[in-house]
Amino acid sequence: MPGTRKLGRVSAHRNAMLRGMVTYLLENGSIETTLTRAKEVRCMTEKMITLGKKNTLASRRAALAYITKEDVVKKLFDVIAPEYADRSGGYTRIYKLGPRRGDGAEMALIKLVAEEKTTAELNKKSKAPKKAAAKKAPKAEKAEETTEAVTEAETAAEAPAEEKTEA
Repeated sequence: MPGTRKLGRVSAHRNAMLRGMVTYLLENGSIETTLTRAKEVRCMTEKMITLGKKNTLASRRAALAYITKEDVVKKLFDVIAPEYADRSGGYTRIYKLGPRRGDGAEMALIKLVAEEKTTAELNKKSKAPKKAAAKKAPKAEKAEETTEAVTEAETAAEAPAEEKTEA
């Protein structure tokens, strides 16, 4: 059940840690942490994104009460929440990374889920360089032609000089 993990800390320390991690996740898009912390951060992050989708003054104040940086709240309401407008939950994904070397704690990477639109845009961008490469290829051929012309001109200039020395 979410929200019941104590994480080996007193309430105030646990809440401060989770607030900081949620702020960092919304600011940067991903965090590498332990699996149990990631599961707690997921709960609170999804609540904050849901608040951002409401976009009311009350929800903005509730987000400001939990998230520790004002610019992250602005980013949440202006950038992040509109990306998930048609999605009803599941805004984050947790990837297991294996045990930590020092103490063997199970590590995880928690990321904000990229929207399908973003994936489609990335596919369009990946096609664009191919077209650009195709456009660049004729320029490269022209460059090869000019270097061939220059070498032919140099050999033509060297040939009469050699004939003069022989004569």
